[in-house]
Amino acid sequence: MNHRRVSLPENARIGELDAEVATLDGRRIEASTRVSDLEREQKQADQDVELVKTRRARNEERLNSGAVTNPKDLEGLQHEIVALDRRIGTLEDAELEVMEALEEAQGRLDEVVKALEELRVQHDEVAARRDTALGEIDAELSDAEAGRGALAARVPDDLLALYEKLRANQGGVGAALLRAKRCEGCRLELNGADLRELSQAPDDEVLRCPECSRILVRTSESGL
Repeated sequence: MNHRRVSLPENARIGELDAEVATLDGRRIEASTRVSDLEREQKQADQDVELVKTRRARNEERLNSGAVTNPKDLEGLQHEIVALDRRIGTLEDAELEVMEALEEAQGRLDEVVKALEELRVQHDEVAARRDTALGEIDAELSDAEAGRGALAARVPDDLLALYEKLRANQGGVGAALLRAKRCEGCRLELNGADLRELSQAPDDEVLRCPECSRILVRTSESGL
């Protein structure tokens, strides 16, 4: 039963999905960081444009108000407005590039998040199937243990103690069928002398495999 529990195909698939989720989550973090960086860049670009536009508007207001009368100052103010217009154009171009990069990065992030959500849904579905299979195995194990308990009550104490000792020392298998002259516990074929000795033993005698010491269960297929 324990072997069935650990060897469920769902376990392997969950391991694969865990690895895929981890990889994709790393990409999500990278994409999210990129979006955050570009959002800060865009905010800074917006502030830079607004700052220069505010200065240009202030100069335009001074120029139109008539407060500046000195021709040289007027000329300097006009030149500064032209320079500010060029600066605004440059900043707006940079702002547009950041906006386009942000849109592209956000699109990549959305794709990764969607793929990650789909993987997690798959993970949950496989985990649910695994849990169902484990529940069935546990139910079978419970039934088997109940049956074993009823059977053990009919076995002599000394034989049961021997079985439990062998089971502990032999990987959980304390008894095995003798089938076609072969012990099903160690999978070794018994030699002729051992078989003759076993065949001569009384029906109620507890037989032991000469190779692995497990209790041997005789059947019509034993080959004795």
